[in-house]
Amino acid sequence: MEIFFQICLVILSFSSFSHCLDNGLALSPPMGWLAWQRFRCNTDCVNDPKHCISERLFMEMADLLVSEGYAKAGYNLISLDDCWLDKVRDSDGRLKADPIRFPSGIPALSDYIHSRGLRFGIYEDYGNYTCAGYPGILNNMKLDAQTFADWKVDYVKLDGCYSFPSQMDKGYPEFGYYLNRTGRSMIYSCSWPFYQLVTKMEPDYATISKTCNLWRNFEDIQDSWQSVTSIIDYYGDNQDTLIPLAGPGHWNDPDMLIIGNFGLSYEQSRAQMCMWAIMASPLLMSVDLRTIRPEFKAILLNTEIIAVNQDPLGVQGRRVYKKQGIEIWTKPVLPKSGQLYSWAIVVLNRRVDGTPSQVTVPLRELGLDSGDGYHVRELNEHKDVGIISPDQAIQVDVNPSGVVMLKCTIIRVPPFIP
Repeated sequence: MEIFFQICLVILSFSSFSHCLDNGLALSPPMGWLAWQRFRCNTDCVNDPKHCISERLFMEMADLLVSEGYAKAGYNLISLDDCWLDKVRDSDGRLKADPIRFPSGIPALSDYIHSRGLRFGIYEDYGNYTCAGYPGILNNMKLDAQTFADWKVDYVKLDGCYSFPSQMDKGYPEFGYYLNRTGRSMIYSCSWPFYQLVTKMEPDYATISKTCNLWRNFEDIQDSWQSVTSIIDYYGDNQDTLIPLAGPGHWNDPDMLIIGNFGLSYEQSRAQMCMWAIMASPLLMSVDLRTIRPEFKAILLNTEIIAVNQDPLGVQGRRVYKKQGIEIWTKPVLPKSGQLYSWAIVVLNRRVDGTPSQVTVPLRELGLDSGDGYHVRELNEHKDVGIISPDQAIQVDVNPSGVVMLKCTIIRVPPFIP
């Protein structure tokens, strides 16, 4: 480790901080629970103690991740978002939590979450202030990185309000360098490319993918199907740029799962889960786990779909067909045989005309050409379709604003022994 830091210091003397984050983390897309989309910046714990941003909220969610089976399924992170901070730093210049809403302090909250076998995440901003007006990290990067390490943080989400996008090519790698220098392993989530894209800058994705474990390219998700589909469109329309960036340790982040809130129907919730899985997206829930309905909980806990998302190949899925409201996305997954892979396939119906659409899925045209065929399984209903040869096609009925997800597992024929 010390040799690695010496190499980084040599690099710093000649260029920037950009290649020094090599933390060996997030080898599959991170999974867990974040506060923002569902609870926003509700700080009124007097009138709304159940829903305000407080240590009680995060402790309850940590307990539910464990007791309700989410942690067992892979959701092992609980992360703060904006509005956990006090408005001022302490007398030593360190960040501190709001003393009313977090009376035990962040170290105690971190210990509580770790005691449940979970990872602890925190939010800050590369700017003078966070988006909600709390202290940012500018001029305090080294101190704040060490503070997070002292608090045993496992995941850092760094936003980009109140900062200059033109300075992010230097600032985000610099903070990543300081995180590494602490010696504590912390997943680094960046908002770097999004803020540059909205100001018409061209992000330096080569550096971003070497600096951050995950990064946001698009606007915040809202609690609506329109928001979900706009994100899907962005990732499909820009897939030639984005797909090569994704892989073990570095992921495109289309933002949180909103399944179980108020804006998505059951079919649309299935669609978000399947699309986020095939896009190799972080699976970061933002929902009230105390009140989620069983049918939405079942979507989030579908371990067959989660397995596609967490597949060790780490390939981001590609949109291979888009016509008349129907989209087909494919993703190579394990197991493989020689140079031939298994595949996940999502058929997404964007139509709203009120009746299911029958879609024919020709395997060979989608690149599935193993002569021994594939064992096909539908993952939402957990049903086997059968053995299909590459010259055959599968017919599926896809509900409006709904999805069908297939796993086509390559059949490995044992070698002939005379």
